[in-house]
Amino acid sequence: MMKAHHMFEPARSPRQNTCEETRQRILMCAPDDFDVRYVINPWMEHQIGRTAPSLAREQWRNLCAIVSQSAKVELVTPAAGLPDMVFTANAGFVLGNIAVVSRFRAEERRPEEPLFRAFFEARGFHVASWPQDLPFEGAGDALIDRGADIVWCGYGMRSAESAPAALEQIVSRRVIGLRLVDPRFYHLDTCFCPLAGGYLLYYPPAFDAASREAIETITPPEKRIAIDEADAMRFSCNAVGLDGSLAMNDASPQLQKRLRAAGFAPVIAPLSEFMKAGGAAKCLTLKLVER
Repeated sequence: MMKAHHMFEPARSPRQNTCEETRQRILMCAPDDFDVRYVINPWMEHQIGRTAPSLAREQWRNLCAIVSQSAKVELVTPAAGLPDMVFTANAGFVLGNIAVVSRFRAEERRPEEPLFRAFFEARGFHVASWPQDLPFEGAGDALIDRGADIVWCGYGMRSAESAPAALEQIVSRRVIGLRLVDPRFYHLDTCFCPLAGGYLLYYPPAFDAASREAIETITPPEKRIAIDEADAMRFSCNAVGLDGSLAMNDASPQLQKRLRAAGFAPVIAPLSEFMKAGGAAKCLTLKLVER
């Protein structure tokens, strides 16, 4: 199992420091206590107790190794009895030095909140105040656009309809709310992935008509990569952008070809065990520092 980075590290040359500072920092959590023990999304139906722990650890380590090639991985200590803590995208939303800790809609995940708050505080983030009774599930629903100074925020399943407006007050950046309408795609990052250069990988039927119109108004057609249901069900949108490569659970050959044509290199990292809980590559990561 990977060890967490220590606070004190050997001195680096100025060149090494410059390289380190420009790298992304990505938060992950080892699946020490991962399993499906309850049902809070459709993917968990009939999956209680059916994950294979050894395979889950192998798949997580593989993803971690892929991420480590392009980013510095930081680890948060997993807590016993919190099987979904492995999905660090739901720890909160980070923009610059601001962190907004999630307010989970599901009671089963609420004990994660103080643990993630402590992590952010220990790393020197300014933890913004958020209403106790306003559901918001962090970078599962709030995604930074890669081509414009905006944040997309999904709502309607886990995050509240008023969450986008509340987030906008905190980050001082335009936040565009997108209503999710398909329970299979309960977080925005399951069906929507902003890519470098302003490209967008997304599954249009996951949104209502007004949200699709908002997406099409802001993202030009040549930058939109709309996918079909088969790829959506592979969680192809639940991908992690890593310096031109795109770590993802799976994608059809046709989608991989389209991504390469747009300048992205798909890296397939099978995550079948985590799919049983409704998560894949993006769900297992949280970008703390981006380029």
